[in-house]
Amino acid sequence: MLDIRTIRDNAEAVNAALQKRSQDLNIDDILAIDAQRLVLLQEEEKLREERNKLSKAVGEIKKSGGNADELLAQSKQVADRVKALEAEKEELAVKQNALLLNYPNVPHPQAPVGADESQNVVIKEWGNEFKNRYPKTVVPHFEVGVNLGILDFERGVKLAHSRFTVLRGMGSRLERALINFMLDTHTENGYEEILPPFLVNRDSMTGTGQLPKFEEDMFRCKDDDLFLIPTAEVPVTNLFRDEILDEALLPISFCAYTPCFRREAGSAGRDTRGLIRQHQFDKVELVKFVHPSTSDVEHQNLLQDAERILQLLELPYRVVELCTGDMGFAAARCYDIEVWFPSQNMYREISSCSVFTDFQARRANLKYRDSNTGKPALMHTLNGSGLAVGRTLAAILENYQINDSEVAIPAVLRPYCNSERITQNNRVTSS
Repeated sequence: MLDIRTIRDNAEAVNAALQKRSQDLNIDDILAIDAQRLVLLQEEEKLREERNKLSKAVGEIKKSGGNADELLAQSKQVADRVKALEAEKEELAVKQNALLLNYPNVPHPQAPVGADESQNVVIKEWGNEFKNRYPKTVVPHFEVGVNLGILDFERGVKLAHSRFTVLRGMGSRLERALINFMLDTHTENGYEEILPPFLVNRDSMTGTGQLPKFEEDMFRCKDDDLFLIPTAEVPVTNLFRDEILDEALLPISFCAYTPCFRREAGSAGRDTRGLIRQHQFDKVELVKFVHPSTSDVEHQNLLQDAERILQLLELPYRVVELCTGDMGFAAARCYDIEVWFPSQNMYREISSCSVFTDFQARRANLKYRDSNTGKPALMHTLNGSGLAVGRTLAAILENYQINDSEVAIPAVLRPYCNSERITQNNRVTSS
């Protein structure tokens, strides 16, 4: 959430920064409410001064044995008006907060300015030598997965709905292997593993920025007002909500495996086949709580930690910095890691690594105690996929495809899978 004091004191700069997001944004409504609140606050302060004077006068009159009824009546009128002003201020604060919760983060000064994804900036490519590991015509991952008997899309739809999939045999084992491999790699690199709840409350979803703006994209259990998490970022970032941590603890780095649930409401007609865009998918998430002075460096570290997974898997990828018009709602700066899909002859996103500055911290009240001043201060938060497991599995099925009915397993995963190749599974068919 944006800081109202920053908006008030630097309105033109904030408005100009928000316009870089290529959205129809204007802070005039927020400023108008803020101006009303300030007027009420000034009136309240004057009335409190008047009430103090009346109280003093009443005391002097009573001390001298006089009648203070008239002054007491005036004091009551002032007190009633103060109470009414407090109610008006609270009503305006609720309106102002509701507006602020729907405004995105201000872009980082170093984020490239652009209108949409066509103006994203390619930072690097890695692993081009692995693009032709098995020279041939590669069939899409969803075709080879069905041929191998490890992906069952039809029964996924029967059990749930479209964009749900059943993994079978070596498909299930490879998914589990990827999760364990990613968690092992990140914990060896200093991340603490977390296994959080997969359902969270409204405060948690608001803290990371999913609510109120994106409520329609979420799966909600209405009876309990709980939400299936869209990413482990939500529960893990909210671990320290409304707490003040010792500055010496920063940075704190967590990794977490969870299933993720998203309606994908804005993707009608896109990636309707395969594992790219599912309503339920597995992901290993990286989350960092850091001192504001180190957030840029920690952002680069986070990116490298996510890249490391693809490097160990020897999957070709590229890193793209998102322009201001393509960044997510809460991000101040974001890098996408895109893995190579030979069947499409293109890169597809497999991780987004974002720094949120103090945007989430203000919403979730995430603070540390400054060692110099002794006062609480907002920390910075970061997160990135490390990685999206289903998309990683799909990339393996294509990049390690020997033919349309045989896929090699990356060397680092073979100890987890106890196998070097995936061959056709004994499929159960029915008439």
